[in-house]
Amino acid sequence: MRTRSQARNRNRRQQQITPVIVEEPEFPMADNRTMAQMLQAPIKGYEDAIVVPPINANNFELKQTLINLVQSNQFTGRQDPHNHLRFFNKVTSTFRHPEVPNTSIKLLLFPFSLEGEARTWLDKEPPRSILTWADLSRNFINPFFPPSKSITFEMKSSTFLQKPNETFNEAWERFKGLLRQCPHHGFSELHQLDTFYNSLNTNDQDALDSAAGGNF
Repeated sequence: MRTRSQARNRNRRQQQITPVIVEEPEFPMADNRTMAQMLQAPIKGYEDAIVVPPINANNFELKQTLINLVQSNQFTGRQDPHNHLRFFNKVTSTFRHPEVPNTSIKLLLFPFSLEGEARTWLDKEPPRSILTWADLSRNFINPFFPPSKSITFEMKSSTFLQKPNETFNEAWERFKGLLRQCPHHGFSELHQLDTFYNSLNTNDQDALDSAAGGNF
């Protein structure tokens, strides 16, 4: 026969037992797609890098002759990218439409001007990352004219000297050609003239001073 004290101790032990909480398992939500939808290839990430603004002009189309002209001088990644942009700008400036900005025409045509490594570069650019012609020009120059080439250009320009048997005109044309190799050189006109003047021989420097009526 249990005493009252034993009963109280038994009740106290029952109260001290920590209840066990059983969590119900979480089941993933049902995939309601049809079999055909699940078998479709993903389409995200395959958009073109160049975004061409909507063209609402009537009867607008790129002429095949213009595309052929652009493709006649394709950039492969091994030529001078600045020269390629000059040629491309010259070609695309010949085609004008009153309702279509020339920059939109350039964005449409530029992929046709690339092949090989250059085309691979464009294909690897992030989707919808090029929104303007300025974006495209900048992104195009960077990989094909890296900072190391800019440094080489600066060294060549700072050490430019007229050759022993080179005339004034020949030296000037060669110096201008050097500047054209790096259009973003950032050298002021005064800096360019100062560099060229100091590269000349004494006779040509005297000729410039005389033509300037004193000190060139």
